[in-house]
Amino acid sequence: MRALALLLCLSLAGTVACASGGGAPPQSTRRPVSSSPAPSADPDDPTAGLPEDDVDVGAAQQQGNGVSIGDRAKAATQGLLMGAIVGAQAGPIGAAVGGVASMIYGAITGDTPLGGGGGGGGAPGTERSREEEMDREIEREGQRTGDLESEIAGELERQEELLKTIEQSEQLEAVEEQREEGAAVVASDTRDAPKAPIEKELPAAIFDEEHRKIAVGVWGNPRELAVLVRSLDADRDGAPEEIRYHDEITGGILRKEADRDYDGDIDEWVVYDAGAIARIEQDNDGDGKTDEWQAYAKDGLMTAREVDRDANGSADAFSVFQNGVLTEERHDTNADTKIDHFVFYKAKKHDRAEDDLNHDGTIDAWTSYENDLIRRIEKDTNGDGKRDTFETYDVASGRSLLALREEDKNQDGTIDVKSVYEKGKLKQRQISDAGLTPL
Repeated sequence: MRALALLLCLSLAGTVACASGGGAPPQSTRRPVSSSPAPSADPDDPTAGLPEDDVDVGAAQQQGNGVSIGDRAKAATQGLLMGAIVGAQAGPIGAAVGGVASMIYGAITGDTPLGGGGGGGGAPGTERSREEEMDREIEREGQRTGDLESEIAGELERQEELLKTIEQSEQLEAVEEQREEGAAVVASDTRDAPKAPIEKELPAAIFDEEHRKIAVGVWGNPRELAVLVRSLDADRDGAPEEIRYHDEITGGILRKEADRDYDGDIDEWVVYDAGAIARIEQDNDGDGKTDEWQAYAKDGLMTAREVDRDANGSADAFSVFQNGVLTEERHDTNADTKIDHFVFYKAKKHDRAEDDLNHDGTIDAWTSYENDLIRRIEKDTNGDGKRDTFETYDVASGRSLLALREEDKNQDGTIDVKSVYEKGKLKQRQISDAGLTPL
């Protein structure tokens, strides 16, 4: 369509050139308009009532390249002006013919002749718009590149922090594993003497080192000590989890302090003798006071253990080990700092017990055992130093069940009341002194 319109314009331009050159005037190519009356307008047909030539032009407009009627009108106006300017080179007639031809071309195609196409009389700013859009896209791409670089830098930083965290975690696990192994030994439920905690070797590179002088008497030492201090701050919080003191001359370990719960406060103190653990003191409730004391022999087996169970600053439970087994326990059951319950073991089983039931400082109850079960209890109920009540228990059923109770009620050294039990329940009572009835 556009090619035909441009050919028409060129033909008209050639005619104008001929006319301006003195040639014969061009013959009209337009068919005469019929003088017959126009048919009645059909409201559904926009071309009804138009001359045949005009109908052809209208059909061309409707079946063109999809340009709107407004675009064609704008292109026709711009084409008229441009054609007149170009045709003016050949004189007034050329200007008229060029303007008409360009107007027809614009009306048909929607493009301004010599305007670059694109509809609506051309788009002089189209190229500039494309360049601006390209610049904006380059700018957006640069911004995306900058954002990507920032993300990469941030990810590298996070990976570095993760590596540090993993390294610290591995160090903490190594220390914690060492402590758990030691604790598992100490916390044994058997009556065997617990073994000293196992000292696992840790790489020297993870410790910070410094040299110190320990004044006389600080550790009960009779002379000043020159020590090499190795500190481990695995979680990098500024508070070491473990501090080891080594003799600066021999290199042997003298003492170790540890923060077992990682709260920033030391809660365990270990003393060594010739490289072996001799004593351990612990603060188990975090109140800043020692509440457990452990002693070990050269072979690494515990010999004694003391515990302050009520946190009053004084030990109230004592365990004694001999030849690797528990032999004795002593307890202060009422927190008056006086021992009132003794338990003695033989071959790792209960053998006998002694109690101060009225807490007057004198033993007034004696218990004997058979296969860890109570077999007999004797008591001094009036505090005169003489035993006046005797209880015998049946252990055949695998439990201690009271079978017989004998009592000297008048403290004359003779049994006055005898009570017989069956399966722990009173079955009968015998009274030898009539003055004691009824009981």
